[in-house]
Amino acid sequence: MSKVAVNERILHWVLDRSNLEADDLQDRFPKISEWVSGESNPTLKQLESLAKITHTPLGYLFLAQPPEERMPIPYFRTIGEEASRRPSPDLLETVQTMQRRQAWMREFLVEEGQEQLSFVRSAQLGEQPTAIAERMRRAIGLKNGWVALQSTWTEALHTLHEALEDAGILVVSNGIVGNNTRRKLDPVEFRGFVLVDDYAPLVFVNGADGKAAQMFTLAHELAHVFFGSSAAFDLREMQPADDSTEQACNKVAAEFLVPETEMRRIWPRIRDRAEPFQAVARQFKVSEIVAVRRALDLTLINRARFLEFYRDYISKERRSASRQEGGGNFYANQNLRVGRRFAVHVIRAAREGKLLYSEAYRLTGLHGKTFQLYAASIGVRGG
Repeated sequence: MSKVAVNERILHWVLDRSNLEADDLQDRFPKISEWVSGESNPTLKQLESLAKITHTPLGYLFLAQPPEERMPIPYFRTIGEEASRRPSPDLLETVQTMQRRQAWMREFLVEEGQEQLSFVRSAQLGEQPTAIAERMRRAIGLKNGWVALQSTWTEALHTLHEALEDAGILVVSNGIVGNNTRRKLDPVEFRGFVLVDDYAPLVFVNGADGKAAQMFTLAHELAHVFFGSSAAFDLREMQPADDSTEQACNKVAAEFLVPETEMRRIWPRIRDRAEPFQAVARQFKVSEIVAVRRALDLTLINRARFLEFYRDYISKERRSASRQEGGGNFYANQNLRVGRRFAVHVIRAAREGKLLYSEAYRLTGLHGKTFQLYAASIGVRGG
């Protein structure tokens, strides 16, 4: 079988891009070290397999030099030296998939006569976080004191998720690339991203992240929509990057979830308790991790205490998640991975002949019978 000459720089770039070492692929490609060193060349079939395993477009392997892959949106990392790291193929593919969904949704809504969402890009950096947070609540239909109606913070998270969708924001939460359970998204790389649009703003939450932090991520993303700033971010230790918009979004998110005046009012009577952050969590229906983050934000505790609590909490949460790890209900998961609002529009458009089924399959990542069963599971029948 004929061999294919591949630029050694390309092979080095492919491995570096995939975060895999030649040793990791040795069993599947016994001569990969020779390919990388230029001692021998792979066959076309072997190249196709390598492209698939490293999630690299096959055409890239035939280039004379590595392409420069860039995030299509700003990418903010909390730690300065992390900022120059190349985004992973998983993150890039996820952002690109969401951009395709958003582009379709925007076109669909415009054709349907949908008006622009008035709250998108409505905030300015110089405004007080309290004023923006109040407008955010009104825009998504949540009244002051809405958290008091929730029994737990997980219920509050669900309520916030639904409120964003009802307000016209596409909300997606997924911990893997599409439905590929072998490609888990890394919460250390990113906690979420936002694609701002006047008709179909989209927020993506990394579902591999702990549930406790996801409400803060959603609030942070909603603030991005108000500021009109698309971005991906890691919020390492729930701290923003050194960027004025990122820092403003964090302040607004904190005020949205735990208003400063109320936090300062209750803190004196709970600060000396054995578990003061539990009390804050119960009061505002947020997780303890959000409670301790707010206490730090208002300088009610020092950074050392925050980090001690944060790291212990995250460690316990990850151990718990590992014990409970499982696939869950596939069709119920699609409401998070695809987004119910988006899915309903796509399914109905296909049923009404406004969209080819092949395109509907591509947009949702669901095909044939699976697509139809999901449609039935969310109550969209017929066709």
